[in-house]
Amino acid sequence: MKTPDKISPGEVTPPSVYLNRRKFLEAGILAASAVATGLVYRQLNHPGAGKVRTAKLANLTPAATGTDGTNAPNGFHADEPATSFENITHYNNFYEFSTDKEAVASAAANFDTKGWQVSVEGLVQKPKVFGIDELLKLSPPEERIYRMRCVEGWSMVIPWAGFSLSKLLEAVQPLDTAKYVAFETLLDTSRMPGQRDNVLNWPYVEGLRLDEAMHPLTLLASGIYGNALPPQDGAPIRLVVPWKYGFKGIKSIVKIKLVAAQPRTTWNEAAPNEYGFYANVNPEVDHPRWSQATEQRIGASGRRPTLPFNGYADQVEHLYADMDLRKNF
Repeated sequence: MKTPDKISPGEVTPPSVYLNRRKFLEAGILAASAVATGLVYRQLNHPGAGKVRTAKLANLTPAATGTDGTNAPNGFHADEPATSFENITHYNNFYEFSTDKEAVASAAANFDTKGWQVSVEGLVQKPKVFGIDELLKLSPPEERIYRMRCVEGWSMVIPWAGFSLSKLLEAVQPLDTAKYVAFETLLDTSRMPGQRDNVLNWPYVEGLRLDEAMHPLTLLASGIYGNALPPQDGAPIRLVVPWKYGFKGIKSIVKIKLVAAQPRTTWNEAAPNEYGFYANVNPEVDHPRWSQATEQRIGASGRRPTLPFNGYADQVEHLYADMDLRKNF
């Protein structure tokens, strides 16, 4: 295992900031933290160990690149070094298993997704309960190399595999009255032991505007690094919205419902002054307790500027052309 690089004292996040979200919740503050990130966290807590083995994905289409071999105009390929598989699979926010990032992998190791189903319902012409194999056959998996920015101030670059959510939505044919898409995670305390604690209001729920959900960048992910998702990363199916903070990427989805009104979302309910419905990455709108202007890339030294919409402004800022992004954070 690689020894963490040395860092300067100026890079260390103050302890008053890096306490984890659960500590704030238990204290009644109900908020997320800029939890000790990147190399800082590595110095205080060694990465979780353990091999992760999942099935290789068949017929995976490599991430599209631009004509110069770098960033594709559609945003599907970020021209940055990918975060290591070890870090992606052992540094996880998944409170359904544990509030300790580096304990999630071991807590989720025996999570069984056999017989998984996803109900797609609500304001659609063709509601359907999909078995996971049937769902994944809607479209061959495509590699998408996306930046991922956590609201806590750290980031990764992840080679996901999956297909655009729009392909599923087109299959069920949304009604004209559908304006939003609501998502729900599995609720099963026997399989997800973290749900036995009242750290959040279970099950975890999230939502998008329909136009956000239909955007080509919005991904139903079933894999990373060319293999099926491991449990700690949201197996067997999760949402990835690369221009939004990571908590919008709901994991282990069992229900997708098209609705007319803005749906409730878990972190917005827990702390509405800190977590908005939209959650677009915005370096100009700080979290009430820390700056969002910079981020710590996991596995790299030093902080870097955070990009508007996480670097996807060319693709998505038109969705918010008439909105006050400070008010609609």
